[in-house]
Amino acid sequence: MEKKSFNKAPCSIARSLDSVGEWWSILILRNAFMGMSRFDEFINSLEIAPNMLTRRLKGLVASGVLERRRYCTRPPRYEYLLTDAGRDFLPVIAALVEWGNKHSSPDGIDTVLVNNLTFKQRRAVLIDENSGEEISAENTVLGAGPASTSKKKEIFRSIKLPVLETLG
Repeated sequence: MEKKSFNKAPCSIARSLDSVGEWWSILILRNAFMGMSRFDEFINSLEIAPNMLTRRLKGLVASGVLERRRYCTRPPRYEYLLTDAGRDFLPVIAALVEWGNKHSSPDGIDTVLVNNLTFKQRRAVLIDENSGEEISAENTVLGAGPASTSKKKEIFRSIKLPVLETLG
């Protein structure tokens, strides 16, 4: 069965999921943030089938999240490094760590965020850049942005969610 593609969807969440929304992809990115970059490292740490890993790495490279770079010529060997877009995924990983520690850790916390200079634990919260206010379900809703389709804007209006014609 062919996977449905969301790369042309009129929603940034759906388009993002097209790039990184499969669990293997997110686990590969998690491991890349841990410093792994080579095929064998991903295979050994994830216990993923080689053909599945190959597909996921190709997809992450195609979506611009990882870069494939040769590190050995004989035999040819490649490493997979985070791009700027990949490094921008860290807040998503951090949010998953925090959410997982709170809601999916019956045996205790197994992964934490750590300052790489002081080795002190970090806690991730999402903050609004303009106001400095923490973003939460109590003070935030989704809205339709200026590039939303007419249909999406109509849906948002019908359920009384904001529709912004300009940003700022």
